[in-house]
Amino acid sequence: MKAGMRILAAAILSACVLASGSALAERPYTPIEQRLSPEQMRATGLDQLQPGQLSLLNQLLSSEQADIAAQGAQAERERRSEEARTPVSSSLKGEFRGWQSGAVLELENGQRWRVVDSDFVTKRLSNPKVTISPGLFGSWYMLVEGTSVKAKVKRVDL
Repeated sequence: MKAGMRILAAAILSACVLASGSALAERPYTPIEQRLSPEQMRATGLDQLQPGQLSLLNQLLSSEQADIAAQGAQAERERRSEEARTPVSSSLKGEFRGWQSGAVLELENGQRWRVVDSDFVTKRLSNPKVTISPGLFGSWYMLVEGTSVKAKVKRVDL
């Protein structure tokens, strides 16, 4: 029984190493006997398994692959969520004289933000620095350096 457990552990470890990464979620499970050469099957002792044991091993490895893919997808969602709520510091491209509701403002970093509330007029500013900060309930507010009015904005190119 000890040899069987070692074989199973080695096979699972091999499967995890071979199947790790974001590509894991993109590909279907491939049975272990199709992934290993006949020499590898003999070297690991997997060629000694009964059909039922091989089937169980493949079920375990398939389940493990699905779990790893789900964990990776969750971690990526959490990373994006955290990144998405990080304040943005950049500069507006070109000349700035204010905004109107619905206007799309382009930043030097390539992001584009749409003004979703009131209009605002100011003196002419050239490439002013801006800070876009998260507010409550998923809202965002942009403050243009040299002004004291914040615009409620929404990211256009997500």
